[in-house]
Amino acid sequence: MAAVPEAVTRLVDEFSRLPGIGPKTASRLTYYLLRASTEQVMALGNAITQLKQRIRLCSRCFNITEADPCPVCTDARRDTGIICVVEEPLDLLAIERVGGYHGLYHVLHGAISPVDGVGPDDLRIHELIERVRKEPVVEVILATNPSLEGEATAMYIQRQLLTTQVRITRLARGLPVGGDLEYADVITLARALEGRQAM
Repeated sequence: MAAVPEAVTRLVDEFSRLPGIGPKTASRLTYYLLRASTEQVMALGNAITQLKQRIRLCSRCFNITEADPCPVCTDARRDTGIICVVEEPLDLLAIERVGGYHGLYHVLHGAISPVDGVGPDDLRIHELIERVRKEPVVEVILATNPSLEGEATAMYIQRQLLTTQVRITRLARGLPVGGDLEYADVITLARALEGRQAM
């Protein structure tokens, strides 16, 4: 059996560490890069280097940014009285794509998960509480994921904010557009019934 060069094995191992990439995909990516032009491989390497050198967290909302504070926090058109709390920067982008929200954000960078060893001190919850106490915030929207971890995180934040006068809301839960009732899980159906609106 032919020996695989160490550089190839090392890159396969590094790709395998990425979320959602198994050994087969890691091997395909590595062998694709072997066939790619030097310019393409160098551009990829440069993009990864630039990512680590230029991207930082906003000191106010903890979103990823190149400038601190980030463009959302410095946008004068935003409603500074509303903060939408999300787990990850990708959640912020999803809400921004909708186009209907014009407040500020706070990115936690995860959710409380005792199984994974993630507690409140591992997230940006303390910074959120301090921000709510110092800034003229009237509403905090808890937009954590509808998972056990997301629910636990939302409940923890709600308890921490009980001593403030801020209004605490949660994203509505319901049925996806185009979905069939027969395929919806019990929790989703129950939440859809609880959150029903007049027509």
